[in-house]
Amino acid sequence: MRKNHVVSLFFCLALMIISKGVATAQSSTVPVNVGVILDKDTWAGKMGLRCISMALNDFYASHGHYKTRLVLNVRDSNKSVVRAALMAQDLLQNVKVQAIIGPVTSMQANFVINLGEHSQVPIISFSATSPSLSSLRSEYFIRATHIDTCQVKAISSLVQAFGWRAVVPVYADTEFGEGVIPFLTDALQEVNARIPYRSVIHPSASDAEIAAELYKLMTMQTRVFVVHMPPDLGSQFFAKANEVGMMSKDYVWIITTGITNHFSMVEPLVNIPMPGVLGVRPHVPRRKRLDHFITRWKWKSRQKNSVDANLSIFGLWAYDATIALAMAVEKVGARHSSYNSTHKHLRGVLASTRLHGLSGDFHIVNGQLRSSAFQIVNIIGNVEQVIGFWTEKNGISKGLNFTSTNMYSTSKQNLGAIVWPGETTYAPKGWVIPTNKKNLRVGVPVKDGFSAFVNVTRGSSSSTTVVTGFCIDVFDAVMAALPYNVPYEYVPFMKHNGEMAGDYNELVYQVFLGNFDAVVGDVTILANRSLYVDFTLPYTESGVTMIVPVKDKKEKNEWVFLKSFTWDLWVTSACFFVFMGFFIWILEHKKNEDFRGTRAQQIGTSFWFSFSTMVFAHSNPLSLHLNILDKRLSLLLTQHCSSFYLLDYVLSIEEKVVSNLARFVVIIWCFVVLILTQSYTASLTSMLTVRKLEPTFTSVQDLIMKGETIGYPKDSFVLQLLKQFNIDSSKLKEFNVTSDLEVAFSKGSSDGGMAAAFNEIPYLKLFLEKHCSKYALVGPTIKTNGFGFVFPKGSPLVPDVSRALLSVTEGDKMVQIQKAWFGEKINCPDDAGASLASSSLSLNSFWGLFLIVGVASSIALIIFTSTLVFEHRHKLMHFVSQIYGYILHR
Repeated sequence: MRKNHVVSLFFCLALMIISKGVATAQSSTVPVNVGVILDKDTWAGKMGLRCISMALNDFYASHGHYKTRLVLNVRDSNKSVVRAALMAQDLLQNVKVQAIIGPVTSMQANFVINLGEHSQVPIISFSATSPSLSSLRSEYFIRATHIDTCQVKAISSLVQAFGWRAVVPVYADTEFGEGVIPFLTDALQEVNARIPYRSVIHPSASDAEIAAELYKLMTMQTRVFVVHMPPDLGSQFFAKANEVGMMSKDYVWIITTGITNHFSMVEPLVNIPMPGVLGVRPHVPRRKRLDHFITRWKWKSRQKNSVDANLSIFGLWAYDATIALAMAVEKVGARHSSYNSTHKHLRGVLASTRLHGLSGDFHIVNGQLRSSAFQIVNIIGNVEQVIGFWTEKNGISKGLNFTSTNMYSTSKQNLGAIVWPGETTYAPKGWVIPTNKKNLRVGVPVKDGFSAFVNVTRGSSSSTTVVTGFCIDVFDAVMAALPYNVPYEYVPFMKHNGEMAGDYNELVYQVFLGNFDAVVGDVTILANRSLYVDFTLPYTESGVTMIVPVKDKKEKNEWVFLKSFTWDLWVTSACFFVFMGFFIWILEHKKNEDFRGTRAQQIGTSFWFSFSTMVFAHSNPLSLHLNILDKRLSLLLTQHCSSFYLLDYVLSIEEKVVSNLARFVVIIWCFVVLILTQSYTASLTSMLTVRKLEPTFTSVQDLIMKGETIGYPKDSFVLQLLKQFNIDSSKLKEFNVTSDLEVAFSKGSSDGGMAAAFNEIPYLKLFLEKHCSKYALVGPTIKTNGFGFVFPKGSPLVPDVSRALLSVTEGDKMVQIQKAWFGEKINCPDDAGASLASSSLSLNSFWGLFLIVGVASSIALIIFTSTLVFEHRHKLMHFVSQIYGYILHR
């Protein structure tokens, strides 16, 4: 019992000592007045004030030894910009606060920042995100939240990932709404996405006014919308959009942090009908400390029976900003206790604060919270599903575990599964045919000539027309290859009398004016046209070139028989004939009496024998004196191959060869002569009989120098291209249809026709299919880009149609269309523009034959010499011994 009394007495003494220590510590702290300006009746104001209070309690509970204590002086701005300014003035002048936390909205912050700049007191806002506040260039403004411009790159990456080419921003008609639009526009332009329209919603707009704007958006082609507005206006807007049917398939809605930052971290989304909407918001890493704070938040809310129990990222920033302010005040307060000195140095400390807060890495750089990563969320029902992340360095990614090899990515493959409006799982293409139009109006040209490309004929009634042609079939095939259906109709560009209503430039310009949704036909892609319309990829051969008649230039020279061989082949052949005569004489003159006699007779006989092998005809070649070959073998050869007539003749000539070596060499030489004579005959025959077609002119300069007339197609850009050659305008003549071209060429320049004509290669190729033996393509090819389909500038159809066009041109469908309209490719008997007569034969084609003869002759000569030496070896040895003896006795 006595022991219990002692313990109780000790416990009481300990409590007294602790209480006295706490009282001493509290009496030694320095209070620092801090102003707080919030809208107390709003959810954001209530949440912000509660988070600020919890931050101070938590901070000083763990830092009880700090010498300073923040004293909150709370003021209610009551949603008024003027009242917020008045409350700030009261806090600065009367209370002498060292800093002000708040206000909530950017419009209120605009005025309060000016007052803080004048008084040199830091203004810390955890919810003013408008970029316009940065233009104030206030050194005393600390933005403890992400600026709205941080998210525009993440939004543009989403647009780029899905290939959307047009985006309509929908924003509130306030400073907050308008501030981010210029930055969003720039970011979208960087990914080749344009903004065809801007939808502005007044913050106090009625449901009827919002519905009217939504119906206006429904009549447009674009179906990708970026919504940037406060959450209360956003809730009203999406409720109306759902009501009018704009939360269905084919629509894409992307919401900014203006809405996603207000999403609750405690409760599911309520009263915001946004199924299938995509959004971006700052990434908040979930840690135990944050989970513990959320648990305490829920517990306090239940204790106070609070209706507004939601907690957003703005609450976390308010908490972290308060902690940062308390740390900065403690750091400055110990050295600068006076009012005038404390708040001046406080700004410098706050501008570079960094701590690990509830929101993550809370790092103030140059007075502004630095952004790190953004989450990409997909709202499914009343739950937001994180489908990916975006960072400035790596772009879109599935997670935040990066390595040094990660590259910047905008691939949609890095996103999770998305449920789009209308509960569809496939990505919308981002545009549709406007609801105020039934079909695309596709303009087509009306012209005479070259109807295989485009042909417009009137039906039984004057009001109906039939459009056919190669270009039409290609466009039909391309539209059928699109992954979606696009209804369209062809509208001829013509007057009431059936004539074309203008030239091709005027036809293309109708797309710019909005009279046509597209143009299909033989329309060339030109730089000046691309200034106000967009073209697809070309689907025909490109270029403009010249066509001229061809003429037959047969060889009529009296020395044409010498042109069959080149001079080097003639010289080589002559040398070998002389060599063979001399070589046969060496082998035969010892044994063959025909090769003996006087020196002149021996030379004549040798050359006669060599050159006589060229003679082909001989009387009765079958009656031979066959002393070289067996008669049966000779008859067999002559019966099966007429080519051996030459051999038979050689064997029957008067001078017979008796040496086997000579016979071996003569047989090889006969084959060489046979090939040479037959090649010569074929080449000479080709020169004398085959047509040799050559263009009448080969260059524009030739035409200009001779004053010839040059033709060009009517109503075509070709005339502008011809002007670069400085051609006299009087020497230019237009033609319309194919028949005009033929007649003009037949007349020539002297009779009112033309000597040459310029046109695009597809037209000329079609013309040459029927007249390839009369005309040829010559001269320079002026580069153009071929035929393409025309669409309005920025049309989302262009990339899809171009991709479908590639699939058609790379497949069999294009081949079938070409055969249907142009038929099978005709192989002209005469390839116009090129010389068809054989060229002269050169030594390069026969040097192998001469090599064989030379090698065979060399072998025969070696054998002959060896045999001769062997037969006269005794005489030779006797002669050598005599010479040797003579040398020794000398």
